[in-house]
Amino acid sequence: MRSSMKVKRHSPEQIIRKLRTAEQLLNQGQTVADVCRALEVSPATYHRWQQLYGGMKATEAKRLKELELENTRLKRLLADAELDKAMLKELAEGNF
Repeated sequence: MRSSMKVKRHSPEQIIRKLRTAEQLLNQGQTVADVCRALEVSPATYHRWQQLYGGMKATEAKRLKELELENTRLKRLLADAELDKAMLKELAEGNF
């Protein structure tokens, strides 16, 4: 059963902003649990964000997201090309 927390997607810029806020709260002596409540995220989400975006600037995160999208697009193009190549090879061998 899920908790009553609303599932919400955050942009990389929002995540970095929240991580900066978290850092300020931690420096003021608050615990990670208190910080997570203030940010309205679970501790697991906070730690995952720290791993992915810790120390990053908003522009770097935006660029990372763009590169990930481009990488996905290129992988799809490569898969399509490999499929076309396999189909042409089968046709050339007469195995249809």
